[in-house]
Amino acid sequence: MDKKRILVVDDERDLCDILRFNLLSAGYLAEAFCSAEEALRAIRNPQSPACDLLLLDVMMPGMSGFELAECLKADKQTMSIPIIFLTAKDAEADKLQGFALGADDYVAKPFSVREVLARVRAVLNRTADYSPQSMTDRQLAYEELLIDSEGKSATIDGRPLSLTRTEYELLRLLLEHPGKVFSRQQLLERVWPREVIVTERTVDVNIARLRKKLNRYGACLVSRTGFGYSFVGRAMNKGEEANEEETD
Repeated sequence: MDKKRILVVDDERDLCDILRFNLLSAGYLAEAFCSAEEALRAIRNPQSPACDLLLLDVMMPGMSGFELAECLKADKQTMSIPIIFLTAKDAEADKLQGFALGADDYVAKPFSVREVLARVRAVLNRTADYSPQSMTDRQLAYEELLIDSEGKSATIDGRPLSLTRTEYELLRLLLEHPGKVFSRQQLLERVWPREVIVTERTVDVNIARLRKKLNRYGACLVSRTGFGYSFVGRAMNKGEEANEEETD
């Protein structure tokens, strides 16, 4: 089995060295960078192996971790790279921002190396579940909205959508069960990893982002007041609006 390539990005050189050493000891290919700009160049280098996971600090001089994550998620070549944020910013608003950008996990400093390695394993195991070998070969479609389960991609009128892993999994789940209403808690349990603690508001944020990316099909993501979300065809949805449910 090929070794997974993990990049550590943190402006604290000592921390980078510690994490890199322990990742190498755990059997991974590990590289460390002290700036987001350096990491971005390494990720985009066509001569380098693909990045399998990113351990990313938030507060760094120059480009921040959030900015790097946003940049990667906007590019179809890098949007599927799992991201674990390592940061001293552990306020709920910061965590929600990280998950809204498509992060897979969030570890607050100070942390133990053992905890980081456990979370790395959990995220890699989870993302392995979505490898082409384990996905169904059928395609999901509604009119000109198409999900390719094997390629883990979505298109409208043949044009690819830049979806994060979370947005893709939300769309796939809802489209697989048209008309079925999923509560926020059910969506959290089905889409987000069990190791990650997030609030139900995170679902609203990701649904809102997904609606915008779906353009004319955004209205098919319908909020059922007091229940949750469902995918409803436009014929069935006539006269209804997909306005996001009010939250406290």
